[in-house]
Amino acid sequence: MRRETIPAALLEAAERFGDAEAVVDGQVRLSFRELHSRVMAVAYGLWASGITRGDRVAIFGPNTHHWVTSALGVLYAGATLVPINTRFTTAETLDVINRSGARGLFVEGEFLGVDREADLLEADVTLASRVRIYRMPMQWPEATFESPVEPDDVADILYTSGTTGRSKGAMSAHRQTLAVARAWASRTELSSADRYLIVNPFFHSFGYKAGILTCLLTGATIVPQAKFDVAETIRLTTLERITVLPGAPTIYQSILDHPADFPRIRLAVTGAAVVPVALVERMQKELCDTVLTGYGLTECPVVTLCSPTDDASTVAHTAGHAAAGCEVRVAPNGEILVRGPNVMLGYLDDPAATAEAIDEEGWLHTGDAGSLDAAGNLTITDRLKDMYICGGFNVYPAEVEQALARLPGVAEAAVIGVPDERLGEVGKAHIVRKPGADLSEEQVISFCQTLMANFKVPRRVEFLAALPRNPSGKVLKRVLRGES
Repeated sequence: MRRETIPAALLEAAERFGDAEAVVDGQVRLSFRELHSRVMAVAYGLWASGITRGDRVAIFGPNTHHWVTSALGVLYAGATLVPINTRFTTAETLDVINRSGARGLFVEGEFLGVDREADLLEADVTLASRVRIYRMPMQWPEATFESPVEPDDVADILYTSGTTGRSKGAMSAHRQTLAVARAWASRTELSSADRYLIVNPFFHSFGYKAGILTCLLTGATIVPQAKFDVAETIRLTTLERITVLPGAPTIYQSILDHPADFPRIRLAVTGAAVVPVALVERMQKELCDTVLTGYGLTECPVVTLCSPTDDASTVAHTAGHAAAGCEVRVAPNGEILVRGPNVMLGYLDDPAATAEAIDEEGWLHTGDAGSLDAAGNLTITDRLKDMYICGGFNVYPAEVEQALARLPGVAEAAVIGVPDERLGEVGKAHIVRKPGADLSEEQVISFCQTLMANFKVPRRVEFLAALPRNPSGKVLKRVLRGES
């Protein structure tokens, strides 16, 4: 195995950190040696069941030790990992499985009160004949396995929505994914003394690359939390002596608003939304020694990140300075452009979208607008796209609008993000009813809940006689937002 692969990083972690705790999940406590052994067993089991180097294997489940061992097993076997958002509906999940060409699927048998495997098999009766399904938790017999992985092999395909609402699979090689994790670990000064509560979903780069993999590289202990519950977060932080807790701003606000005492931690890292200066200052006073903010996207997970020496204003107002070997510049139109070794290889099976995202000089066009100060700190000022962020998750209005178009009684629909105290932003749908249609806000929201993940569902609905448009017929969303 080459050193620039995730299997090599796991083997090195087993050698360096040995019997130190690698993963703590309830009663399950795995040392780095035990984690390596379990991952080898999964890799061998996958190989024995017909999964070979380069095959794609999806994983659909919450943050647990099963996710860690299963995902690392996929990577150790030489296959490509395809994490799936646990908030996706059955239809959205099947779409990712099918378009990724997955030959295998790890699925948590039941979570959030739903048997996800049963739902998938009921929705697509041909699924089991096309995809090998591994229901977590599984018992894999111990085995030794030598990984065939090379540094330039595709490690993972993370799906992200495009402006049209159609998700795209961003591909990254092993060397890239490790470099991202190293950069994050370096800037945050993560070490084997840290115990890392991972509330950020493993299916997201924040939980997987800046979470699981940074712990492998540094010897920090992984403590997964299956779903965010503020009381459980406080309990785990106290019980497991947590020192590092990254997450969306809403997580910290929930902790601060909770009456229970929260033990002071070393580090909080946040992003994905504007962080008020007052929140950062309160976090530093009441929750942790250091607060950092950053900026990244699925196509390049770590672009900028603050340093521990930055003041509260810099942390709150900016997303820090370039990390992970990135170059960052702002185009004349205000768009943030990124270039560097960790920009994705491209979108799976979509050369046109890849060419649109990455220009001939290698610059990734992020679709976000911003500015750089004299110190190189990046401030996100606007979004060139209409995307907004709900509870830390990107929402693309076009996808919601396409769903609303299928609702009987809707003539036209336009969705924007509006401020929300708890989630940062939530969707607001502006709807023009068809003549004679008697459509209520409750009906609109209920309809959306049947078609898409909850974070995409509009929380508010306003009915209009007509949508504001420019002379060419384009909907003026700035008018809907109340901007001049």
